[in-house]
Amino acid sequence: MFTVAGTPENSVALYDDLAKMGFRRSHQMLYRPHCPNCNACQSARIRVQDFKISRSQRRIRNRNRHLRRIVAVPQADNQQYALFRKYLEARHQGGSMCNFDYDSYVSMVEDTSVTSRLVIYVNDESNDSAKSQLVAVALTDVLEDGLSMVYSFFDPDTPRNSIGTHIILDHVEFAAELGLDYVYLGFWVPGSGKMNYKARFSPLEVYRNGTWERLRQSASESSSSHVLERTEDELN
Repeated sequence: MFTVAGTPENSVALYDDLAKMGFRRSHQMLYRPHCPNCNACQSARIRVQDFKISRSQRRIRNRNRHLRRIVAVPQADNQQYALFRKYLEARHQGGSMCNFDYDSYVSMVEDTSVTSRLVIYVNDESNDSAKSQLVAVALTDVLEDGLSMVYSFFDPDTPRNSIGTHIILDHVEFAAELGLDYVYLGFWVPGSGKMNYKARFSPLEVYRNGTWERLRQSASESSSSHVLERTEDELN
């Protein structure tokens, strides 16, 4: 199911309403998978006020204390694109987004009629803002009740720092600062090992059968055998 976001005058309210029903945004399109005899793709969100950071997540947050968050208007540049390409080549070789040229990246970032921001993370270890290294970028929409993470990417050269997890943890903190209730993470698919990381942010809610409910994974759901795992890039 999909619809066009529309003009700036009505797109914000429409997006707010549809996000509460599990819809996501890509460019000007608001969509939610609706397949016959299949409901595997379930929208997921973190309840900010009830979020309980785990011990491992706390260690990740501490390892990334040197990263500084910068919130900017959605404007693409060559430095971002270089990091985007580096991330795709390391993490998603063969995925649908590997064909993105610079113009496609610009369109992904800037083609929006809702309240979108680039949440940028730079390395401030040098204590020289002119030498701050770009480490991660998250394209994020600001909704009436939360932050919706549209797409994020990061430097893959420091896997021990778990920067992807840090970005989500920081969005939870950012949402709390703004007084928002949720961080929307995109789709979660039972049985997809590559998406199972989302279930580590507790409490996580998923949109099922027309309502949001707290995720309680069964042993079968936490396995990594789901066929949709092969198309993760197209689901996020």
